[in-house]
Amino acid sequence: MAAAAELKLLEKSLGLRPGNKYSAQGERQVPVLQTNNGPSLMGLATIATHLVKQANKEHLLGSTAEEKAIVQQWLEYRITRVDGHSSKEDTHSLLKDLNSYLEDKVYLAGYNFTLADILLYYGLHRFIVDLTVQEKEKYLNVSRWFCHIQHYPDIRQHLSSVVFIKNKLYANSH
Repeated sequence: MAAAAELKLLEKSLGLRPGNKYSAQGERQVPVLQTNNGPSLMGLATIATHLVKQANKEHLLGSTAEEKAIVQQWLEYRITRVDGHSSKEDTHSLLKDLNSYLEDKVYLAGYNFTLADILLYYGLHRFIVDLTVQEKEKYLNVSRWFCHIQHYPDIRQHLSSVVFIKNKLYANSH
């Protein structure tokens, strides 16, 4: 999904009126927001943070200094590790690392839902939707987190719902 489309989903989930003008610049298609009263803003994390502040939902950026740093860390991770990596090997490496990280966490920043969860959800959607049932079971913590985020009000919107089977597929017959 293009960054402009993600930013429009984010706008809607934050309750902002649509109407921002987005474009993409350069070979990597870096998103650009043309603001009404100032310079253009560039970059997914920069624009997303601006939108969160515009919506007066700063709690999505973290509430403590440590949580704010963790949110920034995951926004950077999204841009450097998720975007632009499309090989199956890259995807599985990324999911393995994320699965390990989420082992004892509900959200990326611990126990609070943040902008990092929203943008990583959008960034991973195209990969998760194509996983087999067995792969989803292999990355159980990612699957749990992803399923939880997609059911958050106004986050998934028009994106396809990813089905996660909660029962064991194969029962012992002995």
